[in-house]
Amino acid sequence: MATMKDVARLAGVSTSTVSHVINNNRFVSEAVREKIENAIRELNYAPSALARSLKINQTRTIGMLLTASSNPFYAEVVRGVENSCYERGYSLILCNTEGDEDRMNRSLETLMQKRVDGVLLMCTESHLPSAEIINRYPGIPSVMMDWAPFEGKSDIIQDNSLLGGELATAFLISRGYTRIACIAGPQDKTPARLRLEGYKKAMSAAGLPILPGYIVDGDFEFQGGYHAMNQLLAMHNAPQAVFTSNDAMAVGVYHALYQAGLSIPQDMAVMGYDDIELARYMTPPLTTIHQPKDELGELAIDTLIHRLNDPGVAQQTLVLTPELVERHSVGIR
Repeated sequence: MATMKDVARLAGVSTSTVSHVINNNRFVSEAVREKIENAIRELNYAPSALARSLKINQTRTIGMLLTASSNPFYAEVVRGVENSCYERGYSLILCNTEGDEDRMNRSLETLMQKRVDGVLLMCTESHLPSAEIINRYPGIPSVMMDWAPFEGKSDIIQDNSLLGGELATAFLISRGYTRIACIAGPQDKTPARLRLEGYKKAMSAAGLPILPGYIVDGDFEFQGGYHAMNQLLAMHNAPQAVFTSNDAMAVGVYHALYQAGLSIPQDMAVMGYDDIELARYMTPPLTTIHQPKDELGELAIDTLIHRLNDPGVAQQTLVLTPELVERHSVGIR
């Protein structure tokens, strides 16, 4: 395998001049640059990313830990992170924790050992990362894209789930629906609890009762929405509308209503949350609460880079504002 010294020898220049051309960090005449580039091509030389990272103490690599799911929301967030990394000249190493604490900490240790410049965490609602591991690598900043309580120095990015739940329910109420059910997410997850609280707040503000059995816990997955909707349809006094705490469960709701021979929104209005890409292609297109997933990825990367450039800046908690996206799954009573 060719080395920088081989390139310098063939081009008849010093290794420092070759380094300047490769890193483009100092003026080199066009004639000399051309000789070096020709030598690189002839020798099929590939610069060592490891050697360069050791020299400048940066790898231009970001690590990300998340728990994979069938919910497309996470894939869309990762896409936003990847695009933002690419635009800023960084690579992304993605690790799936599968919701397992040991696997999360082992992956975290691996990323730290690989000298990533920073870490994004989107897997900590159930398990906090090991403080011992994080403390061993004090120079590597992290950004939490979760609701987990965390006493470290990580910056935190969250969505305003309480406001989102309230917006969703208030819109159904404004369209004349009074018997409104809620398919909530898993109540060990803070966003799910806050979206449910927003639903209750809007119902209370409108003076509407929440009938017995109208709150059903789901799991934020397709199947959870399907089973929860069937449970609501089996009731003697079925709801007129349902606020589904994420779009993945809304897909399951659509399937249950289709199997029951019911139409949306004529027989049942459906409100989602997240605004995944699939939402606009459902039949009818899903009215939902938009979470800015691309902006979330961009904000996470920019926050991490800002922390790298200014390690002493105070810890930040950034809250994203949800927005209503009106489509055709909600009618007028």
